[in-house]
Amino acid sequence: MGKFTLIDKEHRAFIEQQQIFFVATAAREGRVNVAPKGMDSLRVLGPNRIVWLNLTGAENETAAHLLDSPRMTLMWCSFEPNPLILRAYGDAVAVHPRDGAWEQLYGLFPSTPGARQILDLNVNMVLTSCGFGVPLFEFVGQRETLNKWAGKKGEEGLKQYWAEYNHLSLDGEPTGIRE
Repeated sequence: MGKFTLIDKEHRAFIEQQQIFFVATAAREGRVNVAPKGMDSLRVLGPNRIVWLNLTGAENETAAHLLDSPRMTLMWCSFEPNPLILRAYGDAVAVHPRDGAWEQLYGLFPSTPGARQILDLNVNMVLTSCGFGVPLFEFVGQRETLNKWAGKKGEEGLKQYWAEYNHLSLDGEPTGIRE
């Protein structure tokens, strides 16, 4: 379908309509990670910049991979009648709550318990394809389970969880979550 160097108006409109996106990262060695993301956690800031809020989860592969290699791919696919797949490729950095850019970037999102990083992607290529093989699904709603879980943990409980489960990748590499 198309290869582009920036996110145009049509791409942006498509991205902003989607309820789910997928992130892929890999360090130079070890496992490749692909993860689904949802909720109100992504913003297109311009033709070459996307930021997304990374919430606490079972692992923290994206942050670990970015410390070794900044490569990241985001993918959206339409599950609605108009088929399309869109991928944004580029280099990213993880912004932590302790970093100077955190407050400005976090202000772009609704306050969400369990926010652990904001991933800032500099897009250098956008690729679209037909999506004819993607099945049709109907969006029912967002799950509240993660927000409820993180809210019950509280700030200190989340920091303990990060220290226990999120400070190393599956391959044993640091994630940068510790100061």
